Amino acid sequence: MWGKELYIDATKVQANASRDSVKPRFAVEAYMAELFATEEEGQPTTSTTTTKELESVIPTPLPVALSEEIRQELTQRNEARHDWIEQYGAQDRSVSGRNYQRVADFQMSTTDPDATIMLSKDGAHLGYQTHYVVDGGKARIILAALVAPAEVMENQPMLDLVFRTCFRWKLRPRQVTGDAKYGTEDNIVGLEGQHIHAYVALTDLEQRTEFFPPSRFRYEAERDAYICPAGKELHLFPAHCTERQLRYRARAKDCNHCPLKAKCTTSKQGRSLCRSANEDVLDRVKGYHATEAYKKAYRKRTVWVEPLFAEGKEWHGMRRFRLRELWRVNCEGLMRAAGQNLKRLLKKRGWGRRPCPAEALYAPLFGCFWVVYLQFFGYVSVSLVTGLEYSMMRKECIPLY
Repeated sequence: MWGKELYIDATKVQANASRDSVKPRFAVEAYMAELFATEEEGQPTTSTTTTKELESVIPTPLPVALSEEIRQELTQRNEARHDWIEQYGAQDRSVSGRNYQRVADFQMSTTDPDATIMLSKDGAHLGYQTHYVVDGGKARIILAALVAPAEVMENQPMLDLVFRTCFRWKLRPRQVTGDAKYGTEDNIVGLEGQHIHAYVALTDLEQRTEFFPPSRFRYEAERDAYICPAGKELHLFPAHCTERQLRYRARAKDCNHCPLKAKCTTSKQGRSLCRSANEDVLDRVKGYHATEAYKKAYRKRTVWVEPLFAEGKEWHGMRRFRLRELWRVNCEGLMRAAGQNLKRLLKKRGWGRRPCPAEALYAPLFGCFWVVYLQFFGYVSVSLVTGLEYSMMRKECIPLY
């Protein structure tokens, strides 16, 4: 294990369930709640848990010098966040978008309730996504594996997987490499805050509009203002600012009389720009893209993680899960990743003593004996095996010359 470079990626795996089993979620949950409530009523409630058993379940706190206020603040913060590894990759359904609703919030499979709709080349199926964190060393050791429903985006469990890998194996990586799906602001700020280079591609939004992109505006840090292509200033507009985003706007009279307005904006109130509160971190990551280290890491990513997925699908049944439910498919995914690591361990240390392939060694000797026999006798006695009965026959042989 090297530990200086980490590579992360995910692949789609079909679930052991059919799309015909998809039903409305509210109906399935109501039926399950009624079913288990009936079973619990028929069983006597007995509590055999003792105080000593409860104390043994509570984890021992680490010897860290923290004040009580800081400890309570960290506790509340950890309780509020969604731990992807602790939840086995389950979706956080308490969070929903303003203009978007998940299909899985309304539909549910009765065969595998944790599997969700997954789009692939041959249509839509129920499935999961297997996430791998791979070491950058020559052995390509899989350091972490997590199976999440297909509805969970690839970038969501990234930080938990990377930080869990660093804590479990006591690593201090200098870089983490992923494709453009991992290039979200939260992931970049989280990695850079731990002094880890985020070698991820950023989404190019400049081609989505016919107006001047933000790159055509120059930011003046001393005056905290943007300079447009026509030389006018865009100043901070506090009324529309949030904790994560700052908005800058030009004056209406400057834009309405500008000859470049047709290429810049259609608003009568003036052109506005949004600047992230972590724009300096994003600019630093953009600067990585021109370095040779980033280009080398991005080329290496294509031949480092994806071949492991191809190996798993070709030789280890990774195209479709055999088990159902999220915790079971996580067990299957971990067993498969462990098997791939064992193959690399045996390749490094050797397979040990194995029986000698005697047939392969004596094949040339039998071939020579066969040629000599044909030269002298011209025929051979052939034994035909039919079940448990043996019969002998004589047959003329075809000469080899």
